[in-house]
Amino acid sequence: MSAPRGAVLLRDKMIDFYTWTTPNGRKVSILLEEAGLDYTPHAVNLLNDEQFKPDFLAISPNNKIPAIIDRDTGGEPVSLFESGAILLYLAEKSGKFLPDDAQARARVLEWLFWQMSAIGPILGQAGHFINTAPEKVPYAIDRFLGESVRLLKVLDKQLATSEFVAGEYSIADMALFPWISYALAPLQAARGEALGDLDHIRKWVDVVGQRPAVQKGMAVPEVAS
Repeated sequence: MSAPRGAVLLRDKMIDFYTWTTPNGRKVSILLEEAGLDYTPHAVNLLNDEQFKPDFLAISPNNKIPAIIDRDTGGEPVSLFESGAILLYLAEKSGKFLPDDAQARARVLEWLFWQMSAIGPILGQAGHFINTAPEKVPYAIDRFLGESVRLLKVLDKQLATSEFVAGEYSIADMALFPWISYALAPLQAARGEALGDLDHIRKWVDVVGQRPAVQKGMAVPEVAS
């Protein structure tokens, strides 16, 4: 969990960001880039079980990435785990990508929590049973693929009414983009007939994916090949 070579560690004015090459990690790095916040990424290699090391567990007791330590608080550092909580915290810290208006804010939060409660868990389980499980369990594969199809249709319907998920570009889009951009092609291959064209999702993926900060965030952390 070391900083990139050449990085300057300004421990009193920087966010330490602990992450890996997963959708949950990249939703936070996208926001860090979009908001222009000063941070140092630390790669927590899940393939080497670094998430179980005591120093990381002291930050993230659930042994999951991402996690942050914000040292730029004017007081005691803030240590935080859980990607949704981190997105909310950083949006409020920066004053960006989370509306002040109560109704607009509620729209962003409902789609953020939808990602946390539905898209992440369901797509994650679909990927596990298709790619990782030691034995193929047809019921589990069908169950999670079917629910993945349903959820993408919900999102496509929402995007038919708005360029972005909750109106203006927000942390809801940042939370969803890494998951949807990774899953779209495999789900289309597995359940293309059931999914249909998903034209609104495809347009949204293209628009969000062209943002320079999104492209930078999706490349964090740098991992040697």
